[in-house]
Formats: sequence, C-alpha cells, structure tokens
Amino acid sequence: MSQTPDSAVHAYIERHRAAFLDDLAAWLRIPSVSAQPEHAPDVRRSADWLAGKLTATGFPVAEVWPTPGAPAVYAEWPSGDPEAPTVLVYGHHDVQPAAREDGWDTDPFEPVVRGNRLHARGAADDKGQVFFHTLGVRAHLAATGRTAPAVNLKLLIEGEEESGSPNFRALVEEHADRLAADAVIVSDTGMWSEDTPTVCTGMRGLAECEIRLYGPDQDIHSGSFGGAVPNPATAAARLVAALHDEHGRVAVPGFYDGVVELTERERALFAELPFDEAEWLRTAKSHAAHGEAGYSTLERIWARPTAEVNGIGGGYQGAGSKTIIPSSAVVKLSFRLVAGQDLGSVEKAVHDWAERQAPDGIRLEIDFSPGTRPCLTPLDHPALQSVARAMGRAFGKPVRFTREGGSGPAADLQEVLGAPVLFLGISVPSDGWHAPDEKVELDLLFKGVETSAHLWSDLAENWRPAPC
Repeated sequence: MSQTPDSAVHAYIERHRAAFLDDLAAWLRIPSVSAQPEHAPDVRRSADWLAGKLTATGFPVAEVWPTPGAPAVYAEWPSGDPEAPTVLVYGHHDVQPAAREDGWDTDPFEPVVRGNRLHARGAADDKGQVFFHTLGVRAHLAATGRTAPAVNLKLLIEGEEESGSPNFRALVEEHADRLAADAVIVSDTGMWSEDTPTVCTGMRGLAECEIRLYGPDQDIHSGSFGGAVPNPATAAARLVAALHDEHGRVAVPGFYDGVVELTERERALFAELPFDEAEWLRTAKSHAAHGEAGYSTLERIWARPTAEVNGIGGGYQGAGSKTIIPSSAVVKLSFRLVAGQDLGSVEKAVHDWAERQAPDGIRLEIDFSPGTRPCLTPLDHPALQSVARAMGRAFGKPVRFTREGGSGPAADLQEVLGAPVLFLGISVPSDGWHAPDEKVELDLLFKGVETSAHLWSDLAENWRPAPC
C-alpha cells in the first residue's frame, strides 16, 4: 500500500528520531553563552558544529559569518525551480547563562530526558527549534521524492540574540543580497499551549530611555531652601504621573500616530483563545488586571503600545531621614511599540514631552538605547496561511493566531529585506526559557519537524510571489 505524503513524512521522522535526538544533545552540550566572555570559544564551536551539521544534512552552502561579536551561521539550498519562493529561516544558537547552583536538577549542559521531556539549556530557546528544520527538510525530500527543497531555502542563525543582537542589523545589511527572501520564518517563538497550536503574527517593538533631572548643584537643606527652589525628585514624580491619562492611555502627544488598529476579526480570534485571566495573574504574580480602557488583557499585551516606568530614584534612600532637596533624580522608561509606529518619531515625541515636563530650574538629559521596530504580518497573507496549514496538518487540529508582546530582531529582517515575517515555533510557556530546568516537550518538538516538512511544499504550491 502506497504511503500518503503525511504518512511518508511521519514514517521518515520516526526512523530518524533517535539519531536526531543524539545530534541535538551533542549540540546542547556546547555551552554557547554569548553573554559571558569566557564562553566565546564555545559560541564559535557551536557555530562550527551547526555549519558542519547543515552540510551533512545536504545544504550545498553552509558558512560561518563573523561579526564584531559572536559568529552567525548562514546556509542555503536552492530549489532549482526559477519560480519557487525564497524563504529565510531565522533562529539563534547562543543561549542564556546557566549553572547547577541556579536551581537546576542536573547539569544544564548535559541533556537529560525525563519522561517525554528533554531538559537542557537551549532545548527550547533556541537550539531545539532551529534544529527541527534539519530533520524537517530531509523528511520533506523523502516524502516528495525531490532532491532539493520545493522552495529556495536559506537559514540565518545568529550567535548574539541572548545578548541583545548588537551586531545583527549590521550583519543583515552587509549580506542583504545573499539574504534576500520573499518571506522570513522565525523559529524562536512558541505556542499558546500543548493543546492549542498557534501561529504568532507579529511582535511589538521597543524604545527605552533614561531621563536624568538636575536641580541644585548639590544636595541642600530642605528647611533653609525647601519650598523656594525646584526639587528634581518632585519633578521626576510629576513626570511619571503625567505619563498616562485617567484611561490608561499614554499621554505623550503623537505617541499613537500611525498605530495599526486591531480589526474586528483579530479581536474575535483573540477572544476565542482559552484565556484564564485569574491564572494569568497568578503567573504574573499580580493581583489585578490594568491598562488602556476599552481593550482586553490579551489585546493590551499583544496589539497596543505601552509605556512603563522601569525605575525611579533620587535623593536619600538609606535608613531614617535626611532632610534634603536632592541635586538629581532619574527615571527609566520603556515603550512597547506596535505596527505603524515609527521608532524615531516615538523617540522624538517622548524627548519633546519630557522636556516640557521640566519646570524652570530643572535641567533634563535624556538618552535612548538602541531600539527595536515592531513587525506584523496580515492574517490573509498567503505565506502565513501556508504556515497555519502546515502546522494544522502536523497537529491534526485547527491552528489559532496570536501575537507576541515582547520584542526581538525579527523587525530588522522585515525592514532590511522587505519581506514579511512569519513565526513557526512549538515551545510552550512551561518550557522555562531563561530559567532552571529549561525543557522542550518531545512530542511538540517532532510536531515542529512535521510542520517544517509540510511547509515547503505548501508554500511552493500556494504562493508565487509577484516578480520585483
């Protein structure tokens, strides 16, 4: 009896399951911690290991690209079909710091399978989710009888994501011609839950600043001078109090310019998710939901821009009292941005607003950290629909849609390459990214393999991008 494409994919994966896990374990043993200088040789070793494994998988091109920091890995496998779409897969091979004394039950760099879970640093974030594409493309070839993928397949696996991707945008700009793609697949994300497969359609951007307020040239006596000169700590408190209006909206003029509003369909799809706000509050270690009026909790954290006070300080902080007017105060703010907002315009709006808050006699300095742009792919984009169909085939159930409240380098790929960004991840919240005993659910890991195997044919059959 001949096999269907789905059964052929599944059979191939089962035959190679053990070897795949052995290879993944070997990669996980490399402590590629980009944040710790002593592990720089390990990050390089991780890149070399991956490039070698991609060559063994069949990629005719697999290279290690140096940066001023940690190296990235690039690979490509042409389809041979001049009309085939070109797809770039993004992920990262560096990992967060980890040590047994952090609370791990076992050595974080010695992978252990307990039950149906693989525990190790990087198991989910992000080596496991990068590596499933190697078995996925081989299963795709085996099931279709092809000698090359149905799409022009490229991979860019960076080595500094866990350190803020300081050299990533420059790397993408330098190699933009080779990285050119019709779509980008980001496999550094997750799903709603084990029982609810989801595809993320966008990530928020990020702007961060530190505002320093200066008053007297030194701390001065509050009895001799209080009430007669401006207090920078009071000015800082007033600035923070002015950040939002009574409806929870950011009160910076121009902040919402260009915001892409949620459609009714998107709001309905969010509402269909099995969201338990009480459980979410327990996870957040918080006691009440709060935010912009007129929006649900999921809408607030996925699709609305925000402003948060990350820190505020000034004056005496020790035990007892010290009756002074402090000479300075500081406020640290961060702003999550959504599709349609321009990073530079937001930074200028915040700068101008902050300066207007300072009374006479208070000097203000404001510095912004490098920002991250938001990205969003419309629900009806054909490549996004291919991802949803491929995941639906693997999981055997309908796929829902989410967004991501955090930020990442995906927007740089979208902006530099001019390609839509799609998210394909199988991690779940319990996987413990950045935490002790990080793990990946093996059943979900192999669902990721299946999704990858189905995706390339679906894209080739259902999406032919218009020529430039």
